[in-house]
Amino acid sequence: MTIHSMFLRPAGRAMIAVLVALGFTAVSRAADEKPVKALLVIGGGYHDYAHQKDLLQKGLSAGGKIDVTIAFDDTKGSAQQLEVKPLAVYKNPDWYKGYDVIIHDECTAGVKDLDLINNTILKPHRDGLPGVVLHCGMHSYRTDGWNVKGKGTPWMEFTGLQTTGHGAQIPIVLTFEKDNPITKGLTDWTTIKEELYNNFAGKLYDTAKPLAHGKQTSKNRAGEDRSDDYIVAWTNMYQGKTRVFCTTLGHNNETVDDPRYLQLLSNGILWAVGKTDTKSASAGATH
Repeated sequence: MTIHSMFLRPAGRAMIAVLVALGFTAVSRAADEKPVKALLVIGGGYHDYAHQKDLLQKGLSAGGKIDVTIAFDDTKGSAQQLEVKPLAVYKNPDWYKGYDVIIHDECTAGVKDLDLINNTILKPHRDGLPGVVLHCGMHSYRTDGWNVKGKGTPWMEFTGLQTTGHGAQIPIVLTFEKDNPITKGLTDWTTIKEELYNNFAGKLYDTAKPLAHGKQTSKNRAGEDRSDDYIVAWTNMYQGKTRVFCTTLGHNNETVDDPRYLQLLSNGILWAVGKTDTKSASAGATH
């Protein structure tokens, strides 16, 4: 009996089906084990990005699940000069190609070129490329409407939150939601002195869902206790299809290098590319 005739029989065809299935399983497993290719877009004013880029790359890559490439704009100048300058990476129209997710860690509030914002920076995300936005990234690209309650900007639609400012650096007491794969296993903790970004409109966009709250206690001008409680981490489903993870935490180097912070970011990145419990993660992105 030839091998060809053997595989024409029912038992042979069943064997072929098993082998094919095993092959597809192996390919799928290899794809799952392949590190996520993340591009860290970082730079601008008011932050120690020269050091934070290395802290983020080392910390996020440590587990072997995320491979971080850095796009750092090291232009010199004052914070005021840098916040109005678009990062150099955006000069390349194909800046995002080849990556699974983009981490936006820029501080460019004064960049207001809508053509650049819509057709270069946001375009890949409108097309479905997942995003992550850190700290001052939330205060970037302040085009018309950024400080009009309930209006916002194209960039704020992407992040899922309208935020316009922060108070003094004071420790933030963090409380995490417990029913989301991003926060699973994370324990509540208190940061060092950090900036608590406001929730200007009082809530997230309808496309977003909170992951963590931050509470800060300070003194007002009369010396009386003042307490602020804002959402500091959340997910957003941009334009109904693109996963975006955001956190306003991460001003100081000690926080950026904190294993708890890095774990939150790692979880958020993996969720953004669909590498967590998809049923739970999807529920965490929309109402």
